[in-house]
Amino acid sequence: MKTFVFPGQGSQAKGMGGELFERYPERVRQADAVLGYSIRQLCLDDPDDQLGRTQFTQPALYVVNALSYFARIDDGAAPPDFLAGHSLGEFDALMAAGCYDFETGLKLVKKRGALMGQVSGGAMAAVLNASKEQIEALLAEHGLDDVGLANYNTPSQIVISGPAEQLAKAEPLFRQGKMRFYPLNTSGAFHSKFMLPAREKFAKYLKTFKLAAPKIPVISNVTAREYEAGELAQTLSAQIASTVRWSESVQYLIELAGERGEEMTFEEIGHGDVLTRLVQTIKLQTRKPEPEAVQAAAAPPVAPAAAAAAEAVRGDAAGKVAAWNRAHPVGTRVRSLLIDRTDLETRSEALVLFGHRAAVYMKGYNGYFDLDEVVPA
Repeated sequence: MKTFVFPGQGSQAKGMGGELFERYPERVRQADAVLGYSIRQLCLDDPDDQLGRTQFTQPALYVVNALSYFARIDDGAAPPDFLAGHSLGEFDALMAAGCYDFETGLKLVKKRGALMGQVSGGAMAAVLNASKEQIEALLAEHGLDDVGLANYNTPSQIVISGPAEQLAKAEPLFRQGKMRFYPLNTSGAFHSKFMLPAREKFAKYLKTFKLAAPKIPVISNVTAREYEAGELAQTLSAQIASTVRWSESVQYLIELAGERGEEMTFEEIGHGDVLTRLVQTIKLQTRKPEPEAVQAAAAPPVAPAAAAAAEAVRGDAAGKVAAWNRAHPVGTRVRSLLIDRTDLETRSEALVLFGHRAAVYMKGYNGYFDLDEVVPA
């Protein structure tokens, strides 16, 4: 079984789209008419440095994702069994499913990007190596009630969103122990309660369009399950202010294929490989333990609880280090799951830092990366 996945904000880069603009001139003309500017110039040259601004980023990614999909199908690819997209990418998934045409989808995305671009004063950050429950408990304990969980990207990577001043107070909380905190370059607190006014305006705009039922099942960011025909507009508008449940969506698709005795494969359609790397991490972090591991975990503790917990953390880190060093020699080129760097190469073997952190030193960055933060390039 196969799922086509479409990336969202964060995957954009000057030069994206390349020959696709030449291959689909009529689609490009349609896009220019809807947007009022040259989509080709924005993506390839970005002369006014606008590609990183939400109201421009979203239409640019939608168009490149869509043209990439048309090219994939025109080149003979069979239709997928499922479709999914990360945040903005979900609009491409619904377009590919036949819920609306290319031009209509671009109008929706243009409006969405404009509404989200009007929201300021917010911030977002990725938190690594902390569970949903840990994050929520720390936020509640310190009275950071306006910070919410925006994206479940992988089991160990969750994005939080809220007022900039509260995220600044949250940063030291998530730099303790093995936890890591990475501010993201965004202009607003997306996928949070602060997007509710934008959601209401977008819901009204959606009512002016007729949306068809998906011809191919599309997994919703809001529910991590298939879109229901009667709930299409409501779910799509809710997405702006709701958590992106990406990790759960991928896990659901994997389980669904497994129940049918098959394996789910994922193919990223669009620029870059952000989702490909996230899917790899989700698969690695949701593997079922071997029977021996289950039996060992069920064995009664022979040490005080705190000591046992510490030993478990050390053992997990040591296991990750050993597995990494068996598979990846010094000099392996890697990609970060958090930052856009193309020059990363390991300069040492992996090792356990501070008794709990599985890490490797990176040439080109001159610092340590957690093994959960990187994948081989």
